Amino acid sequence: MSKRSGILEFAVLGLLRESPMHGYELRKRLNTSLGVFRAFSYGSLYPCLKTLVTQGWLIEESVVDSGPPTTGLAGRRAKIVYRLTAAGKEHFEELLAASGPDAWEDEHFAARFAFFGQTSKDVRMRVLEGRRSRLEERLEKMRGSLARTRERLDDYTLELQRHGMESVEREVRWLNELIETERAGRGTTRPDSEQDTHDNNQENGGRPESRGTA
Repeated sequence: MSKRSGILEFAVLGLLRESPMHGYELRKRLNTSLGVFRAFSYGSLYPCLKTLVTQGWLIEESVVDSGPPTTGLAGRRAKIVYRLTAAGKEHFEELLAASGPDAWEDEHFAARFAFFGQTSKDVRMRVLEGRRSRLEERLEKMRGSLARTRERLDDYTLELQRHGMESVEREVRWLNELIETERAGRGTTRPDSEQDTHDNNQENGGRPESRGTA
């Protein structure tokens, strides 16, 4: 499994942990909520979904479309809705608990950060500190390279390298602020009661529990 497909599987499991969805809904959420996946297509998403079903982490359910029929003869269309299984939830939680070097890389970090609200504080701290360390190493190399080649670069190439360094410096400052916030206990996570409600809804097919009628 490639690293990029592994990131996609992680994101799909995380989104389906929130609620069941069909493929089009998943693609919209990947594009709008997780910008790193804007370049992904149906050609990437559906093989990923099939793999997760084969692994037992998702199940497919056929649901009749509640919208108007496309033609008078066709009737209402059925959509395939993907739902996270108990094994899929357990697997996603194992992935959330991982905080090794892969979690610090550019694309994987963006996906991991998108699910920080479901991640424990100690794991968030390890990922943030690991990401900062990786970027500080990158920044040191960039500065060294610029110092060695400055005299041989034209003005435009020099500005491009400066722009790259400034981008990394900004992210390091942002990470420093996040780490300080986490250490001060001001991190934003969903309350346990809200997460429990999420889990109960998942078990009830994505529907809130009935609370009776007024």
